[in-house]
Amino acid sequence: MTHLPEPGRAVTVVQLPDGTYTYADAAHLPAPQAPPQQIVQHIHQAPPDRTVQRVALGSGVGAGAVAAGVYFGPLLVGVLTAIAANLAMLAFLAAVMAWGVVTVVKSVGGTDGKAAAKTLTKTGRRR
Repeated sequence: MTHLPEPGRAVTVVQLPDGTYTYADAAHLPAPQAPPQQIVQHIHQAPPDRTVQRVALGSGVGAGAVAAGVYFGPLLVGVLTAIAANLAMLAFLAAVMAWGVVTVVKSVGGTDGKAAAKTLTKTGRRR
């Protein structure tokens, strides 16, 4: 086993130009030449409706604020829209019911009903 390198020395297996392999001392080998590193950089422009998220990222708030803005933003818009629709429906129902009460009082009550409807109409205008 005389062809093996001495233990404890830094040796490397090297392929010679004729195709054979041999052991070589690592200190006598030339430094390996690394190919130049190619950097690929993609630049993306954020869509205009992400202003809140860009501000949150730029101010160092973190990914939690961005996730909350992305998730709760549309959710909040939906909830407010639903509330507004409910309030509009309630206002419409109140107007229809008031109109119905006034009409019934006018038709059923005779002269006293017309006077009561007139008073009710005046009361509604004062508020």
